[in-house]
Amino acid sequence: MHNLVFVENPVLRKSALEVSDVSDVQGIIEAMKKVLGNEKYGVAIAAPQIGESLRIFIIAGHVFASRSGEEFNSKIHIDQVFINPEVIKVSKKLVIADEGCLSVPNKYGTKVERNEKITISYLDESGEKHERGASSFLSRVFQHEIDHLNGVLYTDNAIEVIEVDENLKPV
Repeated sequence: MHNLVFVENPVLRKSALEVSDVSDVQGIIEAMKKVLGNEKYGVAIAAPQIGESLRIFIIAGHVFASRSGEEFNSKIHIDQVFINPEVIKVSKKLVIADEGCLSVPNKYGTKVERNEKITISYLDESGEKHERGASSFLSRVFQHEIDHLNGVLYTDNAIEVIEVDENLKPV
């Protein structure tokens, strides 16, 4: 059984290992989906966040529904799996925005700088290779999760981090 790990766990500070065979990680992917699905404010999760030092992250289906302006439907807006993601290009323009993390509870970065746009290549959970570009919020999520795979937490680069309660209200 996998559970969310927190900031003091050393796995979050390691560079995660590449996945050599996607069939070997199907159980980990299912565990990640389950943990993410149980998190009220979760939009994405990386394998190190459940104690697995592997280059995998998942973005919750509801993120794609909200980006398209559609009402969330779990049959249409499925969780998307990104295995061995590689950054192909990023925009020069930087954007400062808020950011949080499931593994850093009760804290929120009110000023985190990220590239406005990003393009990555990756494998899906079937082993198919893809390229995907993203801007604004989705670009931020990609960069946040790739940082996890490189042992970096958003708090390492945040200009300001504040304490929050369980409803993400400043304390």
